[in-house]
This record gives sequence, C-alpha cells and structure tokens, in this order.
Amino acid sequence: MSTDALAEKLAAALARHGSLAIAVSGGVDSMTLAATAHRRMPAGTVSMIHAVSPAVPQAATERVKARAAAEGWALSVTGAGEFDDPRYRANPVDRCYFCKSSLYDRIRAITPATIASGANLDDLGDYRPGLLAAAERDVVHPFVEAELAKADVRRLAHRLGLDEVAELPAQPCLASRVETGIAISAEDLAFIDETETRIAALLPAGATLRCRVTHAGIVIELDDAADAKVRETAEALCAGAGRRFAGVRPYKRGAAFLRAAP
Repeated sequence: MSTDALAEKLAAALARHGSLAIAVSGGVDSMTLAATAHRRMPAGTVSMIHAVSPAVPQAATERVKARAAAEGWALSVTGAGEFDDPRYRANPVDRCYFCKSSLYDRIRAITPATIASGANLDDLGDYRPGLLAAAERDVVHPFVEAELAKADVRRLAHRLGLDEVAELPAQPCLASRVETGIAISAEDLAFIDETETRIAALLPAGATLRCRVTHAGIVIELDDAADAKVRETAEALCAGAGRRFAGVRPYKRGAAFLRAAP
C-alpha cells in the first residue's frame, strides 16, 4: 500500500472521533499520531497530553515540547502519577496496567475528549497489560483502527517530515528496564537514563540499547556485540554508582518481564 493510502486510512480513522486527547510519549508512534491529527482534524478538536515522571527520559519530553512549539500543538504537560501507586512501585509483571491506569485517569481529569493512544497492530501480539487499562477507560487506538503496523507508522513519520523520530528504535518507559520483582525507584531510573544516554553516544544512530536492572546486576543489551569502549563505559558508570556490572548480552525484547511458565 502506498504511503498516501496509509495516510488516508489513518485520517479516516481519526475522523470517526469528534475530539481527541492524544497521549504523546515522545516516541515515533505517538508523535506520528499527534502530527497527523493536528494536520488533518478540524482546529480545536485535538489536544496533546505529555506525562512526565522519573520513568520518562528527559530527551523524550524535550522532543515533544520542541515539536509542539514548531507545529503549534495544543500541548498540556502533566505528572503521570504512577509513583503514587504502591502496586506500580512493587513492579509486578503487570506493572504497566497500573502505570497506564494512572496515566489515563490523569488525562481524563484534564479533558473530556476521547483519549487516544499510539498503539499499532504489532502491539496487539505482545504482552501489554496497559491495553487492559486502556480498554477499561474507552481509550481508542487510531493506528489499530486503520490497520497500521509499526513499519507503516515509520513510513508515515517520514512522509510528515518527522525526521527526529522516524527511525528511532522502540523506546518503552525506563521502568521497562527493571526486572520484575525489583521495586521501581527514581534512583534506578535516573541511572538507566544516564547510562543509556552515555552509551548511545558510542553507537550508530538508531541502534537498539537497553540498560537492564536485573537481580544479577546491571546488564547492557545491544543489537550487536559491544566493543571495548561500550563495556568500559558501562563498567565505569556502575563502579561510580556502586552497582554490580553483570555484562553485555544481545538485545531481547521484553527481557525484564519475568513471567511464570504456564
């Protein structure tokens, strides 16, 4: 399907909703949805909500604010509030349910508009407890309605001129790097953000990188084998923070979620 046809399918899905409040995290999905809605929906019918918390990288917040200023989005920035919930901080395997519940409740307190997320077709086949929280709150997923997958979203991002996000690797929240059962703390999340920022500067643009807080210690996950500089940097950061460095391994999606075997 052509990129123009994808854009029209998404526009048709958006048109089914009179007004939308889009949860914008700063990744390619939500940024592409926000840009499309702003450009294709009638003026005054769409707003963007960005939630900040220790689990949101500062770079993502800066990205959202810069794009909002450039395009004139109606942007509200709010606290995500998930740290107020002890169930979230305990980091069970369904932690995302409590996170998304808090996020969508915060957005609902700001606006009566229909809440929209950037979930796409690929997300439906993954373990996403947050989708249950979304369903309970009647959150809509325009990419899913338009039958768009991640690759389609990236094509649309290029079409829209979103060069700063079009080829970004998937960037779930920083808490997703913490292995199930290890309590979520702002200190750990700040360490993860700093470590990923420092190591990303040593890697090619768009490389996948995760700094995992595991029961064995700090693990760095990469698409490809790490060179000596990456390992040295990780070891130095761990030593400076008094943390155990547990090595480098290949990236595995969702590796921090430890679920009991069925």
